[in-house]
Parts: sequence; structure tokens; C-alpha cells
Amino acid sequence: MRLGIFGGTFNPIHYGHLLLAETAREQLGLDRVVFIPANLPPHKRAAGLASSEARLELVRLAIREQPAFVASDIELERQAVSYTLETIKILRSQLPEAKLYLLIGQDMLSVRWMGWDEIKRLSTVVVARRPGARATRPFDAAHGGLPRGLAQGRGERAKRVEPRREKGLRWLTMPQVEIASSDIRKRIKAGRSIRYLVPPAVERSIRDRRLYR
Repeated sequence: MRLGIFGGTFNPIHYGHLLLAETAREQLGLDRVVFIPANLPPHKRAAGLASSEARLELVRLAIREQPAFVASDIELERQAVSYTLETIKILRSQLPEAKLYLLIGQDMLSVRWMGWDEIKRLSTVVVARRPGARATRPFDAAHGGLPRGLAQGRGERAKRVEPRREKGLRWLTMPQVEIASSDIRKRIKAGRSIRYLVPPAVERSIRDRRLYR
């Protein structure tokens, strides 16, 4: 099995996420893409984060018409900070014969990760280009040099490093669609439309649950 791993807060999930996953599925010949909402992301503040139950439901609504997409609560069940390395190790133990592909946006190449080299050993890292993102090398938080007070994790607050060519990465060729969950949340709070930014079922659920107001 060729399995795509797509983690994130999905706060909320939007068409940009779905386009990335579908592009990866097609270009890499993936059998499944598993969407894994983070419980507590190490790289973002928790303020404004919808409940894990609500975000998981939004993911399920967004992907229900694509049978190759599945949602997992593997990180939500841990009820702790969500580290990609731990998730990949669990999936590797559960699916030892699977070939794992970690799907990330280009912006995630310039934040701190725990065990970056081990992540690359256990999976193929696939990068989707993002508008305006710089191609920088991920700083491995497991190898010192961290300022005091910074946690170590999948994507802590961005620390820019000198741009360099990172070996062993796969790049996706995809349309440059600039949609951000933060912008969607701002639109909702301001009473503006989010139509055509998220699937209709996601829009309805956000409205019914009164999320992000």
C-alpha cells in the first residue's frame, strides 16, 4: 500500500487542503490519503482552535465523496501535543509493509521539527509549493541550538535558516491556490462569506455549530 499522511490542525479544513491531497494521490499513485487532525499542534498557538471533535467531523464531511481519503483520530486519542514522528512510528508499526508519504506545505520547511532526519528515514517527505514560501531547510529540534523556552516538535514557531537545497524531498506540481484557515476564521468572525473556500457540507456544519464566531 502507498499511504499519504496529511496532518494539520484543519481549523477548518478547506479546498486548498483537498487539492493538495488529491494532487498527491494522483501524482504519487497513492492508494489512500489519511487526514490526521492534530490534538495540540506544537507549531501554533491553541487560541481559536475548535474542539477536536468538531475539527474531525469537518474533515469527515469534507472528504466523504472521495473514497481514497480517510480520517484518523490517532493524534486526538493521544490527548497531548501532536508530534509527527510519533504518528509515523505508530503507522509504521501498524502497517509495516506500507510505503508512507508525508504530505506538507512548503511553508512547513522553515519551522522546527523533532526528529526530521528520522521522519525522512521512515517516510518520503512530499512538499507542495505555497505562494510566497521560501525554500528553506527544516531545523531539526532534536539537535540542539534551541533558544530557551521553545518546545521541540513537529512545527514550532518558525525560525528562518539559510536557504539550501534539501535532499530527499519530493515536490508536487499543483495549482497555486492561496486559501488559509486563518483567513476563513476571520471571515466568519466578520460575518463574511466562506462559500467556495470550503465544501458546502463544511460550511453548513460551521454555521450550525456556530464555530469561529
